[in-house]
Amino acid sequence: MAQFSRMATLNTIYGDGLVPVFYNGDIEVAKQIVDAIAEAGGHVAEFTNRGDFAIEVFSQLIKYCQEQYPQVIMGVGSVIDAPTAAMYIANGANFVVGPTLNPEVAEVCNRRKVPYSPGCGSATEIQQAHELGVEIVKLFPGGQVGGPAFAKAMKGPCPWTSIMPTGGVDATEESVTAWIEAGAVALGIGSKLIVKDLVAAGDFDAIKTKVANCLWWVKKARGESVFIGIEHPGIFPTEAGGGEDVAKWYVDTFGFDMKVGNSSVFVAGQGKGRIEVMKEPSEEKAHICVLVHNMDEAIAQLEAKGLEMEEVNEKPGLKACFLKSTDPGGYRVHLLWNPAIT
Repeated sequence: MAQFSRMATLNTIYGDGLVPVFYNGDIEVAKQIVDAIAEAGGHVAEFTNRGDFAIEVFSQLIKYCQEQYPQVIMGVGSVIDAPTAAMYIANGANFVVGPTLNPEVAEVCNRRKVPYSPGCGSATEIQQAHELGVEIVKLFPGGQVGGPAFAKAMKGPCPWTSIMPTGGVDATEESVTAWIEAGAVALGIGSKLIVKDLVAAGDFDAIKTKVANCLWWVKKARGESVFIGIEHPGIFPTEAGGGEDVAKWYVDTFGFDMKVGNSSVFVAGQGKGRIEVMKEPSEEKAHICVLVHNMDEAIAQLEAKGLEMEEVNEKPGLKACFLKSTDPGGYRVHLLWNPAIT
């Protein structure tokens, strides 16, 4: 059964605005593709029902996601009939996508409260999908039925329509921007994003970069700033080895949770925001961490303002970079790209 509720799945698709689409019959390769999507900050992935024994690969892959990436919502694509939809739902599919509109598939999905996104290519088909309870309509093939101009025209008389084009969407800023500005709520991108040659070469870092860029371009087209906000302040103890004692004070006083790392301790409550307590004293007064949607864009904007940056420290699913100068109060500032906490 689905791990996520219908509303959680739909809200995540709306939030990311990107659904990477792929198929690979080798489970180990499929896992690496999911790794790249998750480490890039993606929370949605669509595995297409194409090859022999695809359902067996999907079953293993969704279990892998549940264990390694519980935040990733896995669904199935290329579903054209109700029995196939039912099999995938029984194996954990959180959403179902098809190239065509099938009322029987809609009924099966509705019974289990699983979102269904059928392929539609006309205003009439989109209206029929709405009548069947479809929230996000897959515009397919997006490039052949009119491109962004069709989406914009459809939103005119029917502004409530949520369109996700698939086919005809390139993994470029120009294409992403055109579709989002035309009114698309999300983009399904397959071979232009999960590039066959990159997969064959094992270059999953390149795929990760492409996914991360597309996620940022969606947000940029929506008018979001690259700078999300203050992620945490970093403070220092006054005595050697006193960092954990400072952190425990916040735990004891406010009931916060504590996570001990190599050089610092994080404390946080149920809401957003954390405090980083360094384990050892320093001449620094403190530092401020600014969370960003895209490290390259953030650095480019700061350098355009005349600020110099230190070298980027990069790990899987994380990038950090300090400004060379302090703020006017003498505090160091660093940028953080961490999709796990955005």
